[in-house]
Amino acid sequence: MKDQGRSTRKRTGGRLKHASNKKRHQLGREPAETTVGETRVQYIDSRGTEKKVRALSTNVAQVADGGEVSEAEIENVVENPSNVNYARRNIVTKGAVIDTSAGRARVTSRPGQTGQVNAVLID
Repeated sequence: MKDQGRSTRKRTGGRLKHASNKKRHQLGREPAETTVGETRVQYIDSRGTEKKVRALSTNVAQVADGGEVSEAEIENVVENPSNVNYARRNIVTKGAVIDTSAGRARVTSRPGQTGQVNAVLID
C-alpha cells in the first residue's frame, strides 16, 4: 500500500480525471514485518515534529497478567490471524499469538508503529 490517494474509478466504474498530482502525505511505506530475533529498530520521520519507531526485529515483550506487567522473552509466533504465512515466518503484528517465557500471549500493540511489543496473557 504505497499510494494512499483517491481511487481512479467512479462508483459507476467510469474513470476519474486527476485534479492534482500526488502529495507527500499520500505516500505510504512498505510494512515493517517485525520478526523474532535480536532487537533492531528504525526511526522514521512522520507528520509534524514526531518520529515513528519501527521494530524490524525484537525478542522482548511486555506481558500483562491482570494488573501486573512483566518483561518476557519471545520464543516464536504460534498464530497470526492477519496473514497465515506470518506465523510460519515468525512475523509479529497486532493480534498475533506468541509463545513467551511467561506463557502464551496475544499482541496488543503495533510493533511496526510503536517499536515495542505489548501483549496480554491468554492462558
